[in-house]
Amino acid sequence: MESITAQEQKVYSQDEAYKASLEYFKGDDLAARVWVNKYALKDSFGALYELTPDDMHKRISREIYRIEQKYANPLSESEIFELIKNFKYIIPQGSPMTGIGNPFQIASLSNCFVIGNSGMSDSYGGIMKIDQEQVQLMKRRGGVGHDLSHIRPKGSPVKNSALTSTGIVPFMERFSNSTREVAQDGRRGALMLSVSIQHPDAEDFIDAKLEQGKVTGANVSVRINDRFMEAVEASSSFKQQYPVNSKEPLFVKEIEAERLWKKIVHNAWKSAEPGILFWDTIIRESLPDCYADLGYETVSTNPCGEIPLCPYDSCRLLAINLFSYVERPFTKDASFNWVLFNKHVAIAQRMMDDIIDLELEKIDGILIKINEDPEEEEVKRTEKNLWLNIRTKAEEGRRTGVGITAEGDMLAALGLRYGSKEGSVFSIEVHKNLAIAAYRSSVQLAKERGAFSIYDAEREKDNPFMLRLKEADEQLYYDMTEYGRRNIALLTIAPTGTTSLMSQTTSGVEPVFMPVYKRRRKVNPNDKEARVDFVDEIGDSWEEYIVFHHKFKDWMEINGYDITNNYTQEELEELIKKSPYYKATSNDVDYLEKVRMQGAIQKWVDHSISVTINMPNDVSEELVGELYMEAWKAGCKGVTVYRDGSRSGVLIAMDDKGKEEVKENESLPFPTIRPQVLEADVVRFQNNKDKWIAFIGLIDGRPYEIFTGLSDDDDGILIPRWVSQGSIIKNKEADGGSRYDFQFKNQRGYKTTIEGLSHKFNPEYWNYAKLISSTLRHGMPIEKVVDLIGSLQLDEAINTWKNGVARALKRYIPDGTEVHKQKCSSCNSTNLHYQEGCLTCSDCGSSKCG
Repeated sequence: MESITAQEQKVYSQDEAYKASLEYFKGDDLAARVWVNKYALKDSFGALYELTPDDMHKRISREIYRIEQKYANPLSESEIFELIKNFKYIIPQGSPMTGIGNPFQIASLSNCFVIGNSGMSDSYGGIMKIDQEQVQLMKRRGGVGHDLSHIRPKGSPVKNSALTSTGIVPFMERFSNSTREVAQDGRRGALMLSVSIQHPDAEDFIDAKLEQGKVTGANVSVRINDRFMEAVEASSSFKQQYPVNSKEPLFVKEIEAERLWKKIVHNAWKSAEPGILFWDTIIRESLPDCYADLGYETVSTNPCGEIPLCPYDSCRLLAINLFSYVERPFTKDASFNWVLFNKHVAIAQRMMDDIIDLELEKIDGILIKINEDPEEEEVKRTEKNLWLNIRTKAEEGRRTGVGITAEGDMLAALGLRYGSKEGSVFSIEVHKNLAIAAYRSSVQLAKERGAFSIYDAEREKDNPFMLRLKEADEQLYYDMTEYGRRNIALLTIAPTGTTSLMSQTTSGVEPVFMPVYKRRRKVNPNDKEARVDFVDEIGDSWEEYIVFHHKFKDWMEINGYDITNNYTQEELEELIKKSPYYKATSNDVDYLEKVRMQGAIQKWVDHSISVTINMPNDVSEELVGELYMEAWKAGCKGVTVYRDGSRSGVLIAMDDKGKEEVKENESLPFPTIRPQVLEADVVRFQNNKDKWIAFIGLIDGRPYEIFTGLSDDDDGILIPRWVSQGSIIKNKEADGGSRYDFQFKNQRGYKTTIEGLSHKFNPEYWNYAKLISSTLRHGMPIEKVVDLIGSLQLDEAINTWKNGVARALKRYIPDGTEVHKQKCSSCNSTNLHYQEGCLTCSDCGSSKCG
């Protein structure tokens, strides 16, 4: 299957690869380290088999050429290499770049998957099956999405010992926790959870992530239909029901649409979630949904939202670098090479179809691995069926994900400002040409290789996207009806992540405008020490400054400015104002114009567009609501708003009137006398081979005290696995001493109390826990408490306990909390912060959760 083996490969040291890659990336330390750590071919022992990205691109070219030889009119290996080398024209994204031609890793080439069951499947069996499928995909590097609308609403009758359903939220926690469990090199998988706005638990779903420490391993989005949006506009009522699409629902309730809408807007403004999926628009425009009765009904999206998928379908991603088609960039004679662009789009679609064949080989390898595993067939059954289902969808529909990167740079190089009406008109024309060229290529592939097996022109004849293609190129449409097309759906716009970081140094690629351009600081773009001072002063990431430096330097050189001058602050400001990037940052762009542009572009993208609207901290909730409403009207399929700082330190408290009060980044004063009853979280974890349990007393969502030790049923800690919350109650003993009890409610509401919590664990642990609780009660920031615990010099026997306490508390560190005294193990950056309890590198994205 693979064309290389370890015996055929020369082995390089980490230092050799880093030095060679540093030269390849023209001195860009970050890009070199990201490539070596994330994408260079390596085995499970860390041996490197590639020296620079040239080796990687040769590996990919060799494999795609091998597939090309199976079909008529094959591309040559050199043709493929010339298109992908230096990240210049065509850029395979993460999973394909890592996995193609990789004999050392049994993993899929797909970037994203959606899973689900047939019918409602509202049972623990169905839920547990989905949970296992999610884990099985994440362990092989896949991002996963699934919908929760099939779960019965809270309070519904069930025929088990609980008698009534717990609703959606507890299962959100289950799936979130599974995500956090599965990590590769400290990096977690990505998860999208969605629910229909018609579901009676939709409001609980929307609120679930606002409380700190809850559902921290998932993105969440709400599937909103046109009827709800119309009810919001009309200030009328809206019917929720279960099952959500049933003509004879079992449960119905009427709600005020405007009230729930304001809740969605408020939460998005406050915490950047939930995202919104305009579901009727997605389904109406979806070509795969023309085959819904054959198993292609779209049910959810991948974690970034750009690929709506049916259960067990998956997608691989590839980006076309728009900047590279600008001739004479940043000059008055700049132009876009449409001929070359259309030619390369056709080849990119062809390469994507080849990658599907490579993916089928990878899936076969996974199935062989499963069959060879020593477990019984019953144990392996869910995993095996999962990959068989994925293989069927990949072979039958042959879905691809061709997209773009560097759109903003393309516009700037042409003298057009991102977010302007002129820039939007040009972008729409680019995406229209992209769609026509890609679909024409898929029709040509159908002539040469055969159409996807269930193609039926009659099913698609009234689809709005297909009708636009027909109007734009009638000959293409009639050729399609005659020959079919090779792929069920083709296009998307996905975030390009670290691949854009690597490509921007060699070709100017970077898909977003960084707000660094607005910073008014004295800096010589050619002075490394000044660059470091600049980064330290403005507080932005090294990646952001690298982008600024290369973009601005390129523009200066092209326009004849001396980059070695030590410009004054005033001179630099004047130069920035002349740059095409001026007034094109995320804070400068007209937000409503941006969503209108997205809606217009969306009409030429058959999947979706991953777009987050970045807004300053002081933006109003009303503007966020207006933006969401405009996005629906403009024809967007989805939108997410990120208000600067909105994910940092969000805590929920309730005042004495029961009204929600949100406090950000405050050191919350605790009462001087401990309340008799504290709400508490139960946190379970495994450290080495030991199982641990922690009981964390909370005030306003912030840790106040901690009891923790080995989880030992023989010692009397008989707490069911499903218990994650309860109360810690302080009681007086007969001798006047204090006793701490833990109390929880079962699913019927009956209370169970475990007395003497403080005496259940090793006395030495308890003494140290009292010390740690004291620091928590006196308001020490949680990240400082974690640092303090890490610095304790304890006997080797209780170091495992110390690590467990730190792990239990990390989940409460506010997102965005910066760490200055540690280095990233992947790229040595000191630009680290906490995100969802994990120490995350802002530069390379590496995340350590242990």
